[in-house]
Amino acid sequence: MQRSGRGLQRSGSKRVLDPTNGTGGGGGDDDHAAKRPRVPALASVIVEALKVDSLQKLCSSLEPILRRVVSEEVERALAKLGPARIEGRSSPKRIEGPDGTNLQLQFRSRLSLPLFTGGKVEGEQGAAIHVVLLDTNTGCVVTSGPESCAKLDVLVLEGDFNKEEDEGWTEEEFEGHIVKEREGKRPLLTGDLQVTLKEGVGTIGELIFTDNSSWIRSRKFRLGLRVASVFSEGIRVREAKTEAFTVKDHRGELYKKHYPPALKDDVWRLEKVGKDGAFHKKLNGSGIYTVEDFLRLLVRDQQRLRSILGSGMSNKMWESLVEHAKTCVLGGKHYIYYVNDSRNVGAIFNNIYEFTGLIADDQFISAENLTDNQKVYADTLVKKAYEDWMHAVEYDVTARKSWPNFNRHSE
Repeated sequence: MQRSGRGLQRSGSKRVLDPTNGTGGGGGDDDHAAKRPRVPALASVIVEALKVDSLQKLCSSLEPILRRVVSEEVERALAKLGPARIEGRSSPKRIEGPDGTNLQLQFRSRLSLPLFTGGKVEGEQGAAIHVVLLDTNTGCVVTSGPESCAKLDVLVLEGDFNKEEDEGWTEEEFEGHIVKEREGKRPLLTGDLQVTLKEGVGTIGELIFTDNSSWIRSRKFRLGLRVASVFSEGIRVREAKTEAFTVKDHRGELYKKHYPPALKDDVWRLEKVGKDGAFHKKLNGSGIYTVEDFLRLLVRDQQRLRSILGSGMSNKMWESLVEHAKTCVLGGKHYIYYVNDSRNVGAIFNNIYEFTGLIADDQFISAENLTDNQKVYADTLVKKAYEDWMHAVEYDVTARKSWPNFNRHSE
């Protein structure tokens, strides 16, 4: 198939794509070639893009580990610096020991919700769950003495235990709200059910709920902490508790949204699209089954995609849906639509058909660096590419053998 090409025109020492000329400015003399600014070759640019993508994936995989390490070091530093308080929380009533010591356990991390049976209990954004031992007289972490290295029991409490933050409780009241497993069931909470303090700071290990919370009065649980042994007669360490939370059956996890979504995820993994719901059926009926399908139509014909969802989706819902979809991590696949069979000029698209730049005589110009004339030319070429997409050439930068033979401009 022959397709008419657009020529190249030199402007000063800069190359410009001009839709008004049929041919370029020829080979040019050596002086002009020497002064012309070099633009990185497409293969080089794609490799750099792949490196960035790989780095992003590496950072994503390392993030939970780094969060845990940093969080643990922060806790150690806080313990040495002194005051350690929970924002927005009031301390329970003090417990006076014979020497005036008031000891209180506290959770320093909020839980990542919702929780599901069979899933790990974690802090927000996958962080570790930290606990501290405070002297409520001073608000400081207790870093010395036998209490600072105590062993603690991790327990499950009724969700309606001690609803009022300012309300104190007795040891008997705390124990009276401990939840055990249902008859004939496995232990309600499994994993590392003890944590040892070091200089007044501890990190909870792996915890997993084996049963949901729908069968108890409040339909919610709390995690609780208490000292495993008494240090001295007459001195009590006040127990700790988390906020109340619901534990759902793991089957509910099958309907969770993904953050970020993957290209091959079913489209109902996106916000505002319920599995087997009206929007899900409308999208499937139009051939949109995956997040990738959704993004591709969003790029090529946003108005059509919006009309498929119809008036039942409000503008606010639409904005949330699109915003979530755009957080998807793109792969290494690219497409090039050439002007003609000589393949000296073409438009480059990523794997969701989004225009990323032009290729001209083995030189790549990103969409952000196009001149005004080049942008006009690119707009025309992009529209033509969408209409004639069957002739776009696919390249996967993760497979080097599939790359086109692009060379750097000679010096």
